[in-house]
Amino acid sequence: MTATRTAPYEIRRASPVLGSEILGVDLVGGVDAATAEALREDFWKHKVLVFRGQNLSPDAHVQAVQIFDEPFDHPQWLYRHEDNRLVYVFSLEKAGTAATWHVGGTWRNPPFNSESLTYQVVPEIGGHTLWADLQAAYGGLSEPFKLLLESVNAVYSAYPGDGTYNRPPVTETIEHPVVRAHRRTGRKGLFLSSSALRLTGISPAEGEALLPFLLAHASSPNYTVGFGWKPGDFVIWDNQATWHYAVNDYDGPREYRKVIGG
Repeated sequence: MTATRTAPYEIRRASPVLGSEILGVDLVGGVDAATAEALREDFWKHKVLVFRGQNLSPDAHVQAVQIFDEPFDHPQWLYRHEDNRLVYVFSLEKAGTAATWHVGGTWRNPPFNSESLTYQVVPEIGGHTLWADLQAAYGGLSEPFKLLLESVNAVYSAYPGDGTYNRPPVTETIEHPVVRAHRRTGRKGLFLSSSALRLTGISPAEGEALLPFLLAHASSPNYTVGFGWKPGDFVIWDNQATWHYAVNDYDGPREYRKVIGG
């Protein structure tokens, strides 16, 4: 990793494409307006920000997310923290269905702006999380292919889950364009998740051929970064510019909390 300095904290980039660790920021005590604005600008640029050893309480976790987005109150989440209903708790032995490339909130329009985690218990070995830059993946396509994708949508279940547990049989669906202009920067990127049921705007046969290609292309190592975790770490990512994968290579408990930015 190479480190660069920007007031009032240090950015340690994890790859040339996306993902950085932020050093010198105490989220527990809150940040001033200038620091908050600088963090937002770095969030749009780096897309995945990691803050080590923060040990955020549920309330402090929500306040940290408010630097970047308004927290989202999930309509059907069963496992909420008793101290703050906007904090969703997970206690896992395995990553489960999160061990696929996925985007949160494909059941709604717009999808979630961001997602964040704080870690309480992590495996001694393994349990990394990967992110891939969907904007860089789009940039790696040819111009004729980009033009084709402008008229293509992906179909998803409209059941309000988060992609990390089994859903009931699909009854209602929702569509999202597979090319999305970013809400802040305007930069175009792919937008898709492994839970996509099919593509529209092209023939079924074309969709059956195109969807596997897009999924494989967007998860190429060329566009990917990974982070490992220790208790107390906090990570927040741009859910409309990246997708992520929880590596299922560990044994034992893994406990974390999630706050969603809507």
